Amino acid sequence: MALGFVVSLTVLVVCIGLVGTCAICLDRTALSRTAADYDRRLTELTPYIGVTALFFLGKRATHGHSLRLSRALDWDLTAEIYAIEGEFVAVLQDIVPVATLEFFSAMYMFGFPFLLVTALVLYFLLLSQRYLKELLIAYLLNYVIGALFYTLFIVYGPRNYLSSVDGLMYSFYPQTQEVTAAVSANTNVFPSLHTSLAVVVMLFAWRSRREYPRWFWISSFVTSCVVFSTMYLGIHWLIDVLAGLLLAFGSVIGAERIVTRVEGATGHVHTGEDPIASDASD
Repeated sequence: MALGFVVSLTVLVVCIGLVGTCAICLDRTALSRTAADYDRRLTELTPYIGVTALFFLGKRATHGHSLRLSRALDWDLTAEIYAIEGEFVAVLQDIVPVATLEFFSAMYMFGFPFLLVTALVLYFLLLSQRYLKELLIAYLLNYVIGALFYTLFIVYGPRNYLSSVDGLMYSFYPQTQEVTAAVSANTNVFPSLHTSLAVVVMLFAWRSRREYPRWFWISSFVTSCVVFSTMYLGIHWLIDVLAGLLLAFGSVIGAERIVTRVEGATGHVHTGEDPIASDASD
């Protein structure tokens, strides 16, 4: 019951955020142009969507095997991370007002999927699909590298390792733990994919700031809150976040190179510009 309620609430909040962001950022005729051209766009995107979907289906099917292999290898890095970082997360929880708990819990639960989904929709609504192709590949690279690290290394988050750190969100909103447990193990900590994927969206928002200047500011604010929340809520170490930042930058660079090579091989030419400019950006 709790799982279904939280999932339904997440979908509702993300949809509200998506509609509101589109209203703020989009050109008045973007939807009509997309409706008239959606078949070409979908055809062009099909290989990228297909590869991404196959990976996630494979990842889901092998999740149990990955956990068993990780346990068998038993390469636990938690003590080493604590030796380097110490009580940073505990201190952070002490100095941040408890009154912010609901806000940062909402950012972690709702802000993160809002970023991922809204970026996909906004870039699909551009005439050129280059940003969307690169974004899909960047998402894929994050999950491929993240899955590899999660299989090779066991790392427990601060809330599971330190008595001085409270799992704030799970203590106050225990129903949210069912959602996170359904998609991730409690050893899937290093690197922080919440950090890497959120920062990927922000980096793409910076690159597309001419087309969507307001989206850059929206995504920057939400991304900052999501990244901070991962530590404040006791879910990730600072080192996990730093590793997530490196993964974000690396995946964006890698995605650009991969798509450039694929487009060159298939004869697509990308000018680096999109003719759709937002009236809302004035």
